[in-house]
Amino acid sequence: MDHAVDRARDLFDQLDAAAAATPAGEPVPRSSVDAIIEAGVHAVSVPRDVGGLELPLSEAIDVWAELSRADGSTGWCAFAADITAAYFGAYLPDDGAATVFADGVPVMAGQFAPNGTAAIDGTDLVLNGDYQFGSGIAHASWVGAGVLAGPDAAEYLFTCFPAEKAELRGNWDVLGLQATASYDYGVRDVRVPRCHSFDFFAPKVHRGGPMYTLGVLPITAAGHSGWALGVTRRALDELAALATDTTRMGASSSLAESERFLHEYGTLESRYLAGRAWIHELLVDAEAQAARDGGIDVTTANLLRQACVHINRGGADIAREAYLLAGTRALRDGPLQRAFRDLHAGSQHFFASPASTIDLARSLLTP
Repeated sequence: MDHAVDRARDLFDQLDAAAAATPAGEPVPRSSVDAIIEAGVHAVSVPRDVGGLELPLSEAIDVWAELSRADGSTGWCAFAADITAAYFGAYLPDDGAATVFADGVPVMAGQFAPNGTAAIDGTDLVLNGDYQFGSGIAHASWVGAGVLAGPDAAEYLFTCFPAEKAELRGNWDVLGLQATASYDYGVRDVRVPRCHSFDFFAPKVHRGGPMYTLGVLPITAAGHSGWALGVTRRALDELAALATDTTRMGASSSLAESERFLHEYGTLESRYLAGRAWIHELLVDAEAQAARDGGIDVTTANLLRQACVHINRGGADIAREAYLLAGTRALRDGPLQRAFRDLHAGSQHFFASPASTIDLARSLLTP
């Protein structure tokens, strides 16, 4: 784990500089994607059998956090591609995995909400649908889509196909995560072999260890948690860096000498560290449960999702407080402002929604 985290950390200057130079509305530069691949940290959660590192999720989130600390958009695309490849690497049958991973772990992207349908034609699926939020799709070689399959829409499948078969539609003019290029895309009569799909509700682990028995939602929650930890860490680092040479109007000393600032900053750090400790503890416990029992129970799955909500919403709150403490310095374009915008964009995602909180409460109250 330390080697992968170190390699991700070593990319900071390159990824940060590329992000600062990226014009508004443009995707993460291909050079950043290639740097992550060349450093060997693009597939940390992907099964070894298809070319990934297969790190425990409690370690993978530290890699995603480091990439996200450099830039929120870059880290978002990296973790999204990573966990997407993890799903398909673990859950596709052998003939499907042999094709998708023929040239190593591909860059993958897509939306997996069931916004499309799949007609069954022999051993093929014929897909049609309209999708949003294809984060990283500008650089993907394989695209995924969630579909309801069959005449009665009885199956909820995750499918994947070569990127050139998707119709990219743009439509990504947003407050934060601007460089993720999370474009809308269409799928029209795309024929996909059935072996390039798996059942969302009952994915079968064809390769990889007990971690993959957690299922799609907990693994995705880990990705979003690592991302939010990294961007929140960057916001706090930027606040600390400007504290010594920033004096608010009317004050007699710098922020770093103000007891009010010190109290607020210490509180923000404590909130960050508490969230970080919680998700690490939960992931270690969940993987131990999966190894022991062949999966995790509903309460554990809901705790993982709720920790993700807590970290993402808490990160947005921390970024807002950091923005206010920084005063007019935060009005200028720069990494603190970027972290503020990205965390607020991330807090709008389904994985930061109150639905997980309600599900957790219900599971805790059920005898």
